[in-house]
Amino acid sequence: MPDSSTIAQIDHALDLALEALEPFTAGDIESTLKEGDDPLTEADLAVNAALREALMEPGYGWLSEETADSVDERRRHRRVWVVDPIDGTREFVAGIPEWCVSVGFVEDGRAVAGGILNPATGERIVGAVGMGVTLNRTSVSVSQAADLRGALVLASRSEVKRGEWDRFFREPISIRNMGSVAYKLGLVAAGLADATWTLVPKHEWDVAAGAALVLAAGGVVLGWDGKPPEFNRADPKMRGFVAAAPGVAEDVRSLLGL
Repeated sequence: MPDSSTIAQIDHALDLALEALEPFTAGDIESTLKEGDDPLTEADLAVNAALREALMEPGYGWLSEETADSVDERRRHRRVWVVDPIDGTREFVAGIPEWCVSVGFVEDGRAVAGGILNPATGERIVGAVGMGVTLNRTSVSVSQAADLRGALVLASRSEVKRGEWDRFFREPISIRNMGSVAYKLGLVAAGLADATWTLVPKHEWDVAAGAALVLAAGGVVLGWDGKPPEFNRADPKMRGFVAAAPGVAEDVRSLLGL
């Protein structure tokens, strides 16, 4: 299980990521398109290098959006760093403050520690299962909402744009559209939102850090099969996920048919 040294390592990695971002300006940066039409910037690559320098050591695996995946090598390890150098690159390129650096730590298939840094808003959310979560060094936990009525749910902007959330707008909930998956999860962990879910597949690097934080803060994280998600799989693409404060989790499961 993670300990204080794991938290310190994540914090150090986020510090180096922040340094790597200094030469770049959100909203004023060139990008190219990767496979799948996802944008890529020099900032993504610089942060990826900084995170790898800070985190990797013998005996650990590595999974990053910006590193070619060595599946057999990665899966030999019980402990794996799962990172997204910039989650929400579209928002970063557009200058929308809904992107973050995401660092997750997986042990025996479970997301157990994480750090999410949003340089645009100054929010740093760090924590580990059994050790709690902090937002800018202050202890936080998931919300105390007792049911879904009136709850704040964070939605994928692209999913809403495609009409995939239309049915949820008829529910007695407040929906806020947002970019980065990891950032949404971090806000749920910090008690700044009550739930989030995605209706389309996501990669482990989108989810691992935030899932660990939600769990560490006392929340519930489920895969689209209604079971706790597993990480460090041969195929790192997940069907989907749900993250929620415990008081609204059952309502969410019922709403989604999980």
